[in-house]
Amino acid sequence: MHIHGVGPVVAARVLADVGDFARFANRNGFASLTGTAPLDASSGEQNRHRLSRAGNRRMNHMIHIAAVTQLRLDTDGRAYYRRKRADGKKPMEAMRCLKRRISDVIYRQLIADAQLAAGRGPGTGPGGHCGASHQSSAVDLPPHINTPDQPLPGPANRTLRPTPATRKINRDRTLEPAG
Repeated sequence: MHIHGVGPVVAARVLADVGDFARFANRNGFASLTGTAPLDASSGEQNRHRLSRAGNRRMNHMIHIAAVTQLRLDTDGRAYYRRKRADGKKPMEAMRCLKRRISDVIYRQLIADAQLAAGRGPGTGPGGHCGASHQSSAVDLPPHINTPDQPLPGPANRTLRPTPATRKINRDRTLEPAG
């Protein structure tokens, strides 16, 4: 959530949809998942790219939310967007570039968070948590006297009542017209 435009909802959605990010070989694979990898739409001498409709559309929406937020605020993303516009890109092309840049930043952040959780980060203990140690703070194991998980002696008493007999329906009745 240190990235501008990525709040708790966007971060949770990204983590839920990505799962294990190690399945991506590089940032390009992650961009394919998010739908921010550009597709070549060139024709003749016109060299263009367009937004991919493939990938996870929810992830693409979350990145779009982050991009719009960065455009509203005075951030590096806004400066990047303005540079792309000054280079002659149309607004949607500049937005596509910004979304790809945000996708790359999210991928780098996922890698950094995973390295921190693996204990390779600065000042971390076992399990990647700061201040963690192998010493247990528990004094003793909990007692096992009269615990409910111990087996009962013999079979349990029946607690269900027998099902009542069903009513027989007389099917030989004829319907009489109402009169």
